[in-house]
Parts: sequence; C-alpha cells; structure tokens
Amino acid sequence: MKQNFFLMLAVMMLPLALFAGGVPDDNDHEEEPFDEAEVYVELNDTDGDLGIHASIDGGPYKKLEISTPDDHEILQLRAKSALRHQGVTQLFFESAEPTFDELTPAEFFARFPEGIYEVEGTGLEKEEYESETFFSHVLAAPPDNVLVSGVPLSDDCDESVPGVSPPIVISWDPVMSSHPEIGKAGDVEIAAYQLVVEREEPELLVYSVDLPPDVTSMSVPSGFIALGDEFKYEIIVRTSTHNNTAVESCFAVE
Repeated sequence: MKQNFFLMLAVMMLPLALFAGGVPDDNDHEEEPFDEAEVYVELNDTDGDLGIHASIDGGPYKKLEISTPDDHEILQLRAKSALRHQGVTQLFFESAEPTFDELTPAEFFARFPEGIYEVEGTGLEKEEYESETFFSHVLAAPPDNVLVSGVPLSDDCDESVPGVSPPIVISWDPVMSSHPEIGKAGDVEIAAYQLVVEREEPELLVYSVDLPPDVTSMSVPSGFIALGDEFKYEIIVRTSTHNNTAVESCFAVE
C-alpha cells in the first residue's frame, strides 16, 4: 500500500516538476540576428548639420524597435493590416538634420549617447530578431584640399560657381584623423569614400560611385558632364563604424 501511495504521489508531482524545469513553450523562439543593423551619424560639414541614420535588413518582421544604451526606445515600427501579414525586410531612415544654430553638436550627441544600440524585431510567426550595433561619436575629419580639375572651389555655391575645363577630375587628400571640432577625438578607420555629382537643371541627374579607402581621385565620365553646364558634388567619408562626414560644392563646365 505504501509503495502504491508513493508511486501515485510521484506521478502527480511529475507535471509540476516539468513545469518548474521549464518545459519549452511553443511560443519560445531563438533570437536570430538581422542581416544588417547599422545606426550611425551623418555630418554635413559644409552646411553644418547632424542627423542620425539607420539601415536594417533582414526578416521578414512585423515589429521593429531600436533602443539606446540607456534603454530608451527611439523607434518603434509596427506593420498594420495587409503589411502585417506580408512583413518588412528592409528599412532605411534619416532623421531631420537641423543646423547647428538650431541644435548644437553637443546637444545632438547628448540626445543620442554613444554605446551599444539594440535592434529588435518580431517576425510573422513570432520569431525574434535581435542585433547590437555600436553607435560611435568619433567622426572622420572632412576631406581637405579638394580640387576639381586642379581648381580649388568655394564652400558657398551661392557666392560663386568657379569654371573648370574638362576632363573633370575630382580629387582630395586622404583622411587620416577624427574630426578636429565635432564629436569625440579618437582613432578612425576609413572604410570607403563616396563621390556624388549632380546636375539639378533642367532635371535631376546623379552620378554616384563608391571608392575604396586608398582611392582619393575620380574622373567623372565625359558623357555625364556633356549633359549640363553646372554641377554640384559631394564627397562622403565613411568610417568602419558607419559614420559619414560629407563636404560639398559646385562648379561650372567651361
């Protein structure tokens, strides 16, 4: 009789033991990383403004959140209706970029602290996505000694538009250090340069090329230059932490 009693007691206690031991829940999912999760700064050194950007790729997901190192949620995205069933796989955004008169660099960096930002998502079947990315306050210095066909240009396109003769070659000195005034001083590793040339009138045409960190000169195709008389260029310096420092100016083709 005693043996039967203890056997019955053991059978009754088994579900409790399994519950206490953490029986896997059908809703529990292992977190998967996003294919890409970048949160970074973009500085327009010519105009004097800063913005926060993000590029997220992966999923599909129906909910996305980005949180700062002090656990403040700065973005929450929820797909609704038909999109909730379809899911989102890629997202890129730029914040507004108020000038330094409206938002000083010190205020910007206090608003978005340096450190590990968490990017979390919920998939269509409740699977979970999570990645961490380091948001750095170290920005590359602006490229110096920018020349267009050997001619130095003004930073103010409203003031003057210098004339240059083809072939159009845009060059600059390699960037070797962090920004001397904006952000935090520190070591920088240049990951790439991007050169963008635009013709705004009569319609917008854009020539854009990504360059490795050891290339600081590019000849703009003559076929593109033949399409207009006045052009604007932008040189973007991208660090290994994804931060961008950009300078821009304009020129006229003689």
